[in-house]
Formats: sequence, C-alpha cells, structure tokens
Amino acid sequence: MNIDFANLQYQYQLYKKEIDAAVQGVLDSSRYVMGPEVKALEEELAAFTGTAHCIACSSGTDALQLAMMALGIGPGDDVITTPFTFIATAEMIAHLGANPVFVDIDPLTYNLDAIELETVISDATKAILPVSLYGQPADMDAVNAVADQHGLPVIEDAAQSFGAMYKQKKSCNLSTIGCTSFFPAKPLGCYGDGGAVFTNDEYLAKWIRSLRVHGQSDRYMHAHIGLAARLDTMQAAILLAKLPRYPHEITLRQEVAEQYTHLLADYVTTPTVLSDRTSVWAQYSVQAVARDALCEHLNRAGIPTAIHYPRPLHLQECFAYLEYRSGDFPVAEEVSAKIFSLPMNPFVTVKEQKYIAQAIAQF
Repeated sequence: MNIDFANLQYQYQLYKKEIDAAVQGVLDSSRYVMGPEVKALEEELAAFTGTAHCIACSSGTDALQLAMMALGIGPGDDVITTPFTFIATAEMIAHLGANPVFVDIDPLTYNLDAIELETVISDATKAILPVSLYGQPADMDAVNAVADQHGLPVIEDAAQSFGAMYKQKKSCNLSTIGCTSFFPAKPLGCYGDGGAVFTNDEYLAKWIRSLRVHGQSDRYMHAHIGLAARLDTMQAAILLAKLPRYPHEITLRQEVAEQYTHLLADYVTTPTVLSDRTSVWAQYSVQAVARDALCEHLNRAGIPTAIHYPRPLHLQECFAYLEYRSGDFPVAEEVSAKIFSLPMNPFVTVKEQKYIAQAIAQF
C-alpha cells in the first residue's frame, strides 16, 4: 500500500469545479495583484476567526515579520518564543535585528510553557511569540496574563492552527496579533505561498496594510519602510473556493486523529489535546524511542513519515551566536529526538490507518 502524506491532488479533484472557476475568474479579469478576491478573502477570514481585521499577505513568514514591524521590534529587542517550531518563528525575530529568547515547552502539548516566561522577561523584552504547534493553540490565557503584567504584546504564530478553538474563541483571535500560513500542506492551504495577519487593533491593522505594500500611505507616498508582501489574487481566489469546505475538513481531520489514537495508543506516545481547546491536526505526531529505525521500517512499507522537528532552534548552527547549549531546554530536546509525523489529512481512510497501525505494531 502506498499512502499519500497530504493528499493534495485528491483534494483538488474533489473541489476541481469550484477551484478551476475561481482561477479562471482571475485570468478573465487579469487583476493578478490586489484584485477584488483579496479583499473578499480578508472579509471572509476575519468573519471566520471573529477578528475585526485581516490582512492577507505573501506567506506565514511574512505575516510574522509584518506583525513585529508594526510593533516596532528591532535591533537590541528581545522576543520570547519556543525552541521547538519551524525556523521561521525565530528567523523573523533575528531578521529584524532582535534576539530570540527561548523557553522550554510543555511535555504534553509541545507548546511554549507559560510558567517559564517570568524567568526570562527583562527590560529588553518587547513581545512574546507563542506557537500553536501541530494544530493546537498554546495556553494563550496564561501567556496573555504574563504579558499583561509586563505591558507586552503577544503575537500568536498560528501557522499550523487556523480554525482551532481555544476556550470558545478561534486561533488567530487570541492575542494582540495572530499570524497564519496558507502553505499548500497547511490545514487550509493555497497553491503556493500565502498567509494572513489578524488583529482587533485598528491602528495596527492600518500600519500592517501599509507595510504590506512598501509602507505606502497613498499611491507613491511612503510613510514607512515596508515590504512587497501582498497575497497574489490567484491564491486568494483558490482560498475563497476552499474556505466553505474547511469546517467539514476540520471535522474529518479530528475523526482521523481520534482513529489514530485508538489504534496506536499501545505502541507509541500519541498526542494530547487539552479539554479547553481543539486541534486542526496540521500534523499527527507521535513519539517513539527508536524513532529513526521505525520511520525506515514504515517507509519500506509504503508509509511516508516526516520529522517535525529533528533539532530544536537553540541548537541550530544559525543561532550559535545566542550561546545556548545542549541541555538548556531538556523537554524540547527530548521530544525532538523521539517525535515523528504520520500521514494526516481529511481523506486518510480507516483501511490505511489500520495498515499503518499494523506496521507499527510489527516493528
């Protein structure tokens, strides 16, 4: 059996009529940059999350950069985040000349451990940037409480959790600014790069909209140094076509995850989703002591796997200048040595899951 990790082609065939019509509409209008579909998408995404403002942009990475630029983060500032995430989170902090300051993760959710925040806050701290990893929001109430005590903004990196719930509110609407990604393999993905920034602060929204188009306040009038970070009209049209189906896809993802947990609980450490939140299951990630050998075994059986993430950020060569050492964040280091992801998408069949479970049981 050969199993598709993300099933993107299968999804396209299901929605082909709507997606092809949306793409053709853009081709017919030839409004490829900032066409009407971009504004329409922003309105739909804001309504979906319950936020006042959505600013669509060119990627989840650019969303993070736009958010931090709007908050005035720059050289010499500290931004607290997690060492267990994709590099873009800390990369954008460093790109602005600020310093990523890491705290360890919670062993159950793999998200930033809010209890650790107080130990690293200093006069140089300018923001807290938790990541809602693998589809499950971080403990945003606890993070926001610490931030409020110190007068700090919070940026939720929700690149993997768009559509997830936290205490009856949607991810991306849980802090000062929320950022997400529409990379093709994300739960809601376009057919290239794409992202969005969310906020309820009108001033920040106005500034981010300006930064997205070279800091422009009016045509050829530039109030700020900005970026070329617009979302292509074509990608906006594709997302508009897919968004109505997304709530049902979330339900299907959750059903796939429940079945995985039922089948695998005796063989590997399965994920934990806390009772006050939901996950959109960007990945279904498990832990195993002999991770690498198990992945090789599964790959030989036609089962694709991925490791998110094999080396924590504080041990990456590009961050050597921060002078972190092995052992500084033991939970992140232990998890990174054991974790791997199984095929996860709304269309994984029970037959495929039973085949995967059997292969793991036989290892």
